[in-house]
Amino acid sequence: MKILGNSEIITLNDRKEFIHDGAILIEGNKITDIGSTDTLRIKYPHAEYFNLHHKIVVPGFLNAHMHLYSTFARGMTLKGVPPAKFKEILEKLWWKLDKNLTTEEEIYYSAVVPLIEGIKSGTTGIIDHHASFGLVPGSLDILEKAAIDIGVRSVLCYEVSDRWGKDLSKQSINENSRFIEKTRKNKNSLTGSTFGLHASLTLSNETLEECSSEAKRLGVGFHVHVAEGIEDVENSLKKSKKRVVDRLNNFGIFSNKTLAIHCVHINKDEIDILAETKAMVVHNPESNMNNAVGVAPLLEMNDAGVLIGLGTDGYTPSMLESAKVAYILPKLNYGDPRIGNEIVENMLFKNNGIFFGKFFDNPLGIIKKGAFADIVMLDYYPPTPLNENNFFYHLIFGIRESAIDSVMINGEFVLLNKKFTKIDEEEINYKASKIAGKFWEKI
Repeated sequence: MKILGNSEIITLNDRKEFIHDGAILIEGNKITDIGSTDTLRIKYPHAEYFNLHHKIVVPGFLNAHMHLYSTFARGMTLKGVPPAKFKEILEKLWWKLDKNLTTEEEIYYSAVVPLIEGIKSGTTGIIDHHASFGLVPGSLDILEKAAIDIGVRSVLCYEVSDRWGKDLSKQSINENSRFIEKTRKNKNSLTGSTFGLHASLTLSNETLEECSSEAKRLGVGFHVHVAEGIEDVENSLKKSKKRVVDRLNNFGIFSNKTLAIHCVHINKDEIDILAETKAMVVHNPESNMNNAVGVAPLLEMNDAGVLIGLGTDGYTPSMLESAKVAYILPKLNYGDPRIGNEIVENMLFKNNGIFFGKFFDNPLGIIKKGAFADIVMLDYYPPTPLNENNFFYHLIFGIRESAIDSVMINGEFVLLNKKFTKIDEEEINYKASKIAGKFWEKI
């Protein structure tokens, strides 16, 4: 039993409650009481007490779309003419990278590094989309071990694709099914699972039928890239005379358990399908800008009632960074400085928590009784008034990653006073660099 006291608590509950000189009681991996510091210390005299010295306490940030395996691309020089189109980026970089991930060590260390960096930026949970076509069977177990070793909450899936042939496509379907059944049986409070699909442009009708049937048997939704680049739309029209959302929907891909990633090149009819099926969309602003694929129609999706969350797509492990870019991008895109404030605030503080709630039994992204104890402590002393209505703007304009002092996940400190409690960060990065150097020789 622990009490985190003498803090300013941003609960992010329905009332946007802001508790001055607040304290949180943690038993096991859950929050069991909240109140003033004096009240909780008197009420629970035998609890271990942590004096937070007026730090701001917030729920951990949640990343709704990540590619942990992408780490080894950092700083890598591509041979030949640099890719000029999104399809070329896939072919010359990402598909080469995932085909050459062939060892447990490569998969493990490419995952551990961004998990560590995520914690340092206040991220306590990720929904990851994995691909390692050089080693498919058991690859999700490797990712799970990495996340548990670091102490991060994760939802994992494998990216089904036909791009490397039918055998590997079948292996990737089996890996999803195996891992989903494993997580249901083991019920680890840190691990969730879903069914991964790459994108319409690398999925045949036969594979989509097979995945749809298997997901229906398992009672799960999908984690799928949707119309990220215009190439996905062109391919879908060529294959089926239907746009991407319409084609995928014909196979039952969309439901209230499905995460539709990107949704950049979609029209009004497709937005209506997403709204009708209650599919959840994940916006990844920095990745979309970096790949020059365009900007998702956030305002139109929001007006239609589509639930939109926020991810990083492997571009960065930092949700703080992603939120800051997400805040300014729609203003530029729509030519209106009023656009996007509430939408982005809801993505980060509300909708991502709803997404994670599809995979875990207790609430996340909120500080309240019964929620998982996934908490971030900020070394931030506001130079202007801070209240229940303006914390989001302090975060956008004032709070930097350097403010992350301590992070608790599942009731345990994984970062305390800016030091990791479970791992040696320097040693891990040193090993990762050696492994990545050898990996580059294969590309």
